[in-house]
Amino acid sequence: MQDKLCVITGASSGIGLAAAEALARQGARLALVGRDAARTEAALARLRARVPGTRAAVHLADLARLAEVRRLGRELAAAYPAIDVLVNNAGALFQRRSLTEDGIERTFALNHMAYFVLTRELQDRLVVAPGARVVNVASRAHQGAVLDFDDLNLERGYTGWKAYQRSKLANILFTRELARRLAGTGITANCLHPGFVASRFGDNNRGLFRWGIGIAKRFSARTPEKGAETVVHLASAPEVRESSGEYFYDLRPATPSSAARDDEAARRLWGASERLAEDISP
Repeated sequence: MQDKLCVITGASSGIGLAAAEALARQGARLALVGRDAARTEAALARLRARVPGTRAAVHLADLARLAEVRRLGRELAAAYPAIDVLVNNAGALFQRRSLTEDGIERTFALNHMAYFVLTRELQDRLVVAPGARVVNVASRAHQGAVLDFDDLNLERGYTGWKAYQRSKLANILFTRELARRLAGTGITANCLHPGFVASRFGDNNRGLFRWGIGIAKRFSARTPEKGAETVVHLASAPEVRESSGEYFYDLRPATPSSAARDDEAARRLWGASERLAEDISP
């Protein structure tokens, strides 16, 4: 990874920060994307302390807002002539339903639409980097989920878990369709389940949900470093340079749910996402 440029969203903590550190140790240059300036600058300081000589820059954006995703894309494209790796990692679970300023259900906006729009914004920078890779952090939480294309905003029967499950299913379907569309460009796209990780996941919620997930993280979660291993593997390992459209867990290809292997659903999701992004174009 010496001198290769890696863009990592959600890089201020958890899996994103652990992946950034591992890639910095391999000599990569980093573009750290975070929402909170203080946390992201603190992450950069930690990286420089733990990996002397780290070459990294901070880029701030609220990825739940499509205008911010587009602005970030333009900023990154202007700063970096070629991008070797894009890690779409930022995401969250929202116990209560809310809409972004774009009128999109917040989980779908952050966990899926940000992946979709940022990847498309940066495709020209990825295609000029030999062997560029897109790595999408999905989750085994997609198991049991099915997308309702008549209700992607989850106006009916919302729960935070259902919204999260659907967004992670969308990550896998997006990866499959992205890989199909990128065939022949030299860019690969893969996704992964990082495991249940002791990160800031769930901390944006309140009450019993936050308490319960906090207890679970204390007793059954893996470290961010362990969760980041497959991210780093997909970003850097020579043995997966030809893999594309795959779903991985613990460094190995895994089989996602039947709904996540539905290529027609993947095409429909792409079209729906494209229309939604166009409807909210600046």
